[in-house]
Amino acid sequence: MAQNTQAAERETFSQRLKGIRQEMKKVVWPTREELGNYAVVVILTCVVFALLFWGVDSAVLAALRSILGANV
Repeated sequence: MAQNTQAAERETFSQRLKGIRQEMKKVVWPTREELGNYAVVVILTCVVFALLFWGVDSAVLAALRSILGANV
């Protein structure tokens, strides 16, 4: 019975690999230009969020200093 299970798993695994290959052929990969544009968008988004987080952090720190009257 264990051999039948292993054989079924092998068939399933090979079928999965075959399915993966078929799906990978359908993928439309970005061009170099698109990839560069996407990279720029990601980097700019990270910079914007970093600046926003820095601004909020600085504002909260300033508020705490003024409320508590101490250096935090």
